[in-house]
This record gives sequence, structure tokens and C-alpha cells, in this order.
Amino acid sequence: MLTRFITEVNTKFNPFSAASRSTRLFLANLPANARANGAMKVTTSLLPRTSTEPPMLLIKFKDGKEMSLDGEKLGIKGIVEECDRHSRTLQKQADLNE
Repeated sequence: MLTRFITEVNTKFNPFSAASRSTRLFLANLPANARANGAMKVTTSLLPRTSTEPPMLLIKFKDGKEMSLDGEKLGIKGIVEECDRHSRTLQKQADLNE
């Protein structure tokens, strides 16, 4: 997964819900040093176990684009594909500018 162009990740989910599995896996796929370098701001809000609120995943990129993804419908593969699709276009633009 290309995370070089991701600047911010906001999540809100119930960690005990099966519906939030994709959101949990996305957070697990982020590199460990992403927060330490200050390149990516990761904000996570955990909902109580009894909450029925759907999980939320909001991703912001360097070009200002915001993606609000539904992990229940897309699954982890769909989330990664959407992020990589936009990251590849940003990579192409960066390569052309160099």
C-alpha cells in the first residue's frame, strides 16, 4: 500500500464489531513509523461495545483530496485499491514534476 501521499487518517469504530474489521486492518497496514515521522496524522476514536454506529474511515492526501470510505461495503481490498489508485496518480504527477 502506498502511504507516502497520505497526510491524515481519521477513524471511528467499535473494535468489537465485525463490521469494523476492514477499518482495523487498514490501521494495521499503516507503517509503524508513519506517526513518528510526523508525515501522517492518525486519529482514532473508539466507540463503546454496545454502539450500533457504523465505522468511519476518512483519508486525506497531500493534494487535499479527502476520501470517506465505507469498510463494510468495500472490504480491506477495496479500501487499499482506492487509496493506491489515488496515490499512483499523485506518484505520476510527482515523477513528471521531477
